[in-house]
Order: sequence, then C-alpha cells, then structure tokens
Amino acid sequence: MSDIVEDKWLYTISPKRKLIDFNFKEIWRYRDLLLLFVKRDVVTLYKQTILGPLWYFIQPLFTSLIFTVIFNNVANIDTGDGIPSFLFNLAGITCWNYFKECLVGTSDTFTKNQGLFGKVYFPRVIMPLSTIVSNLLKFGIQLLVLVGFYLFYVFVQDVPLVPQKTLFLFPVLVIVMGFLGLGLGMIISSMTTKYRDLSFLVQFGVQLLMYGSAVMYPLSLILKKVEQGEIPKIAAYLVQWNPMTIIIETFRYMVLGENAGTFDVNKVVYTIVLSIVVFLIGLAIFNKTEKSFIDTV
Repeated sequence: MSDIVEDKWLYTISPKRKLIDFNFKEIWRYRDLLLLFVKRDVVTLYKQTILGPLWYFIQPLFTSLIFTVIFNNVANIDTGDGIPSFLFNLAGITCWNYFKECLVGTSDTFTKNQGLFGKVYFPRVIMPLSTIVSNLLKFGIQLLVLVGFYLFYVFVQDVPLVPQKTLFLFPVLVIVMGFLGLGLGMIISSMTTKYRDLSFLVQFGVQLLMYGSAVMYPLSLILKKVEQGEIPKIAAYLVQWNPMTIIIETFRYMVLGENAGTFDVNKVVYTIVLSIVVFLIGLAIFNKTEKSFIDTV
C-alpha cells in the first residue's frame, strides 16, 4: 500500500485571529495592488469632468475666499495682527481637507467594496490605506497652492510672515491626521455594515466637526468669548481639546507665525497619543468585522 503524500500549501487564507494585526509583510506582498487602487482613486475621481484635476486647486481656493468674505469681512473675525485673512483660511482648509477626505473616504470601505470583497482575497486594510495615500497626493497639490499664495504675500504684498523653527515637525502632523482619519474611518465603516444610517450621518457630522475645529477662526477668539461670558466653558473645552483644532493651530503657528496660531507641546503629544489609540481601536474593530461582514452587509 503506497504512502499518502500530503501536499504543502503555499498560502493558507483564513480570517485574522488577532484583533490588532497590521500585517506589514502581507501588505508589502500586495503593494502592487495598493498602488493600483491609489491610481484608480486619483485618475477616476474627476474622469469625464471638464476641469478634471483643476478641482484640486479650485475647491480650497473658493472655500477660502467664501470664508474670508463671510467670516472675516462680514462677521469681522480677526485672524491675528498682520496675518492675511485669505492665507489664514487657506492654511486651515488645506489641513482640514486632508483629514476630511481620509475620514469620508474610508468610512464606507465595506459597503462600497462588498462585491469585490466577496469574490477576491487580499488584505482588506489595503483599501482604506489606498484612500489615505491617494489623498496624500491631493494634499501635496493643495500645499503647493498654499506655498504659492504664501510667496505672493511675502514678496509681492510685503507681508512680514516668518515660518517658525518647528516647521520641521510638519510631517508628524500629516502622519497624525492620516492615523486619526484612518482610525475613525475604519470604526465608522465597520459600524455601517449593521447600521446603514451612519453613512448618511457622516457628511453631516463632518460639517459640524469642521465648525468645532477652528478652521475659519482662531482658538484665541473662543477663549476670549469664554472670558466675556458669551459662550459656555464646555463649548470652549471641546474646541480646545479637539485634536484637529490642535493640528490646525499648530500648523498655522509653524507657517504664519505666533500671531496666527499656538504651539503647545503637551497638546501635540496628547494629539499623537490619541490618534494612535483611535487607529488601534479602529484596526481592532476593522479586523473583527472583516471576518463576518459579508453575512450582514
């Protein structure tokens, strides 16, 4: 009787057993797929549109212009001594857009890709990762717009703007925004497999969050309103410790100077720790959901 020879499989496909499992080796093996999804997100977003990639430039410029007219010229919100209102708003919107696109883009990962997930195996986390990377390219384009207007105000308008030495920490802020948006997006995406109503609340919630993130006003204005008794302390507390408020205020400080923002090491460390915690929680929920989401989505 001949011996039975057991075949050794090259790969074993099974659900992740660990809640917090970010398999870098497997993701690296599927790096070509990641780049393919990134290319798809960038190329197809404005496909068959008249202006195409110009929307990357138009959106932050028009938003900054509207904010300048409404909040600075009509509502008389002061953006700091010697700080151009348009540049102040453009800096805040540039940061906010990256976080918003990361959050919104990853918040429907399961529902948007249920057909693909049900047919082909690949590390599911590649899909939200591709959103983060593709939005990073858009963020880079909008940063160039900010740099262009910055140079215009400095060399043409003779506005005395001096970047701070802490500007070298800017990549840290970008990574923190990516982790925060990815973590929150994975949490929402996992919850929408059972509660579809969340998908309708995301856009509305993001708009509300923008008003609580000091995008179109300085944090000092909120603190001043509290001292004058015009707004409750709890509202100022929520705005002050909002991680996106800290990121935007820090970025404005780095680029436009101390009159435009604030830099607090303790708050920056708090934001970094919070973003890592949110990312780990989101990853744990995402890994747990991907094992059985196809039965509930």
